[in-house]
Amino acid sequence: MKGVLILSGGVDSSTLLYYLLERGYEVHALTFYYGQKHFKEIEYSKKIVEKAKEVGKVEHKVVDISTIHELIAKGALTAEEEVPKAFYTEEVQRRTIVPNRNMILLSIAAGYAVKIGAGEVFYAAHKSDYSIYPDCRKEFVKALDTALYLGNLWSPVELKAPFVDMTKAEIVKLGLELNVPYEYTWSCYEGDERPCLSCGTCLERTEAFLLNDARDPLLSDEEWERAVKIYEEKKREYESKS
Repeated sequence: MKGVLILSGGVDSSTLLYYLLERGYEVHALTFYYGQKHFKEIEYSKKIVEKAKEVGKVEHKVVDISTIHELIAKGALTAEEEVPKAFYTEEVQRRTIVPNRNMILLSIAAGYAVKIGAGEVFYAAHKSDYSIYPDCRKEFVKALDTALYLGNLWSPVELKAPFVDMTKAEIVKLGLELNVPYEYTWSCYEGDERPCLSCGTCLERTEAFLLNDARDPLLSDEEWERAVKIYEEKKREYESKS
């Protein structure tokens, strides 16, 4: 049973990797370079795959599609805007949208699935992304699933997003049960040596571990204490504005 997975090297897609392996899939993971400002997620995607090979069969390709960068460069991840230091649900996080990214990546993944005889393409869209990212919503998943089926009628491909009704905290809960080695994952939007702890995805990651009464294993004890402090300060600021 083969499945193609979009793997970013972050918490969500790494948990989905282990979820699929636990269900007996032979996983063909694709990590894309589309002109991001840094290579950290690519670096960590390689690390998590090497660990995952200890529990199941994983093939991994890093795909360079950076020639499309000038066509989609917009916002904080691929253009010149600064990464917002705010919660994921705040409007300012729209700066982190990469135009049509999931449509592009999933279309390529579907073509690859047809080539290797895999009937399913997976990505780790989840409920916590709903408010800001339209291409992480159930409506998008359903529409693209239909389009991929129609576009590959002689070799049907299904699009699946098993986490689409789950929050980030629920994904981490599942990952802890699956023994996902989160120390080999990267979430931060900044490309520094260590996570910044204050961008939207760092705050969301900290919250997810806190809600599971767990410490983020990527961070040192000192970093974790600082992450919790930053999270609590940002939460107070956010609630005071609400």
